Amino acid sequence: MSGMSDTDTLIDEDVDEKIDPVFDDTGDHDRYSHYVKKDKIMPSAIEGTPVIALCGKKWVPNRDPERFSICPECKEIYEALK
Repeated sequence: MSGMSDTDTLIDEDVDEKIDPVFDDTGDHDRYSHYVKKDKIMPSAIEGTPVIALCGKKWVPNRDPERFSICPECKEIYEALK
């Protein structure tokens, strides 16, 4: 990375997933814990990237999921996948 200043921007052209900057932080979805693909949890925690729940809620997790009941829509979708 020599020759780069502190204000240069790196662009990863191999990224195949676009992240929508508008997150769904409204409604009853915030009252629940949601099911998310396991492989997305750790990167989200480390990098602060958003995750998408089975029900479609998109957000950056920042609360203890143990404190909330499971989203009924996520639970229904999860059980249908079994």
